[in-house]
Amino acid sequence: MTNEKRLFYGSCFALITTALSFSIRAGILPQLGEELSLSAEQLGFINSMWFLGFPISMVIGGLVYHTVGGKKIMQFAFVAHAIGILMTIYSGSYTGLLISTLLIGLGNGCTEAACNPMIADAYKGVQMSKMMNRFHMWFPGGIVIGSLISKFMTDAGFGWEAQIWVILIPTLIYAYLFFGQDWPKAKSEAATTVSGNFQAMLTPLFIFMFCCMALTAISEFGPQQWVGLILAKSGAQPMLILALVTGLMAVARYFGGEAVHALNTTGVLLGSAILATIGVYLFSTQTGGMAYVAAIIYAMGIAYFWPNMIGFIAEYIPKSGALGMSIIGAVGMFSTSIFQPIIGGWIDSDRAEAAATGLTGDELDLVAGQATLGTMVLFPLILVVLFTVLFFWMRNRQPKGNEEAAELVTDY
Repeated sequence: MTNEKRLFYGSCFALITTALSFSIRAGILPQLGEELSLSAEQLGFINSMWFLGFPISMVIGGLVYHTVGGKKIMQFAFVAHAIGILMTIYSGSYTGLLISTLLIGLGNGCTEAACNPMIADAYKGVQMSKMMNRFHMWFPGGIVIGSLISKFMTDAGFGWEAQIWVILIPTLIYAYLFFGQDWPKAKSEAATTVSGNFQAMLTPLFIFMFCCMALTAISEFGPQQWVGLILAKSGAQPMLILALVTGLMAVARYFGGEAVHALNTTGVLLGSAILATIGVYLFSTQTGGMAYVAAIIYAMGIAYFWPNMIGFIAEYIPKSGALGMSIIGAVGMFSTSIFQPIIGGWIDSDRAEAAATGLTGDELDLVAGQATLGTMVLFPLILVVLFTVLFFWMRNRQPKGNEEAAELVTDY
């Protein structure tokens, strides 16, 4: 018998592991660089392994989900996480850190590949949207937790090794929660075959959402990656901005089911794109205290992108199965990776243009950074148009396979 509640809690702790690996590893980079005499370029390659492993294992996990099962995928995730964490602590070398970070990235991707379809199969209708949002709240929520832990331990004089040990705590918890549990069966028989998955993905709707996911991901991760560097010169505190954005995202996702119940998935995505556009525009024009207002609006915009894009696939294209959800998540990560150097090029170009006008120092950095954020407004602005089309496209359609939508009856 499937214990949905225990599986859901296990999924949440697995995603907390992902979030801690993201935030704590970011927090210890200066210590790693100093202790192991690593250059910024080498630290960048170490970070890139996290993003490389994630989409690789997501796609592979989606391909084999219905043949090997979500349970075995999560067993691999645990092994990858555990070995990756221990290698990070004891390798003491650049090569070892590359391998350990890749392993952790593979474990993180397996978490998405196994847990998204499990939640989609265990719940239906509005209840599925609710639980998908509550699952994904633990990525921003875990980043807040990890950032605070890293800051506290660093200020208290703990070394980076002790901080990495912390990541093992949620890893062991999710392994315990998943141990011996049966996973739910797929709602659609066609969703269990790779050929059926590909047939469902070779449709105009899936291809449309595939393109939208590339833009939603960069709208979320693009400004977040660069806004701290830019706002450091604006009078705002970058770490407070990051904490405010991720904290609000976690709270918003907790109530994501209610938002979907009121507006439906397409309405939520359209509203999110509008708020994200306003938020990024304010980041590009405001300084000081108004930057915090921009952060609030931006956070409310991007909070619902990721879980509801995956939830949309589960609701309206269920025959794409676990593979469809994994492909959508993977394109989001690939998009983030591809656009990062492009955004960096925009910053270099805007910096050169601002320097040509005679600006220097902090003023140069601020003007160039805000110009780049102004360009990044294009990402969510295009989404406003695309999600308006989607809203009218799907207005009279009901989710496939979820006609009897579950009510919001269970609180977790």
